[in-house]
Amino acid sequence: MSNPSIPTKIVIATRESTLALWQANYIRRWLIELYPQSEISILGMTTRGDQILNTSLSKIGGKGLFIKELEQSMAEGRADIAVHSMKDVPMNMPSGFVLAAITEREDPR
Repeated sequence: MSNPSIPTKIVIATRESTLALWQANYIRRWLIELYPQSEISILGMTTRGDQILNTSLSKIGGKGLFIKELEQSMAEGRADIAVHSMKDVPMNMPSGFVLAAITEREDPR
């Protein structure tokens, strides 16, 4: 009998930048240790913020441009969680979403 509290599959939505993919893989490795019997995969995405390079973000939607597609993938059931930098998170979270975890910061020295 399976344990209903242990997920069989977790899909992580993330941007396709080098940093975002590193962060998502860091979380993926952590989740694999926590849930070794689960399938943990990454859904790489290009966001509107990644596509619009010639206009100031404040003029076209601000920080949310880097996470809207990630949130949409979760709302549509294509992803279970999203991993991204806190600098991309707007002050007000959309209804139905929570900031579930913040990883420990590395020492920059």
